[in-house]
Amino acid sequence: VQLQASGGGLVQPGGSLRLSCAASGSIYSINDMAWYRQAPGKQRVLVARITSGGSTNYADSVKGRFAISRDNAKSTVYLQMNSLKPDDSDVYYCYAFIKPGFWERGADYWGQGTQVTVSS
Repeated sequence: VQLQASGGGLVQPGGSLRLSCAASGSIYSINDMAWYRQAPGKQRVLVARITSGGSTNYADSVKGRFAISRDNAKSTVYLQMNSLKPDDSDVYYCYAFIKPGFWERGADYWGQGTQVTVSS
């Protein structure tokens, strides 16, 4: 199982970016999917999470600006980032709890990280 993230880049303050993360490989089911961010030398922190049923929760710093969604048919999670601020700059990682097979236990999987830089 692999998670492939894309969509990061350089954007001006007030701009938008859309991150995508697709899961591939042997997948029986995907439970929660999420986006985290991590600054150099700091712990990875939750940005947004979405359950298999579509329930969402967000870090207070991004409420009203970011929106997480998922396409279960494509095993993909998205993060729409609007009204971006310089403080949003970090490496963003996607996460999914995936059960590879019916008889297998689920596990945490992480994407490779994508850099988001908000700067004029």
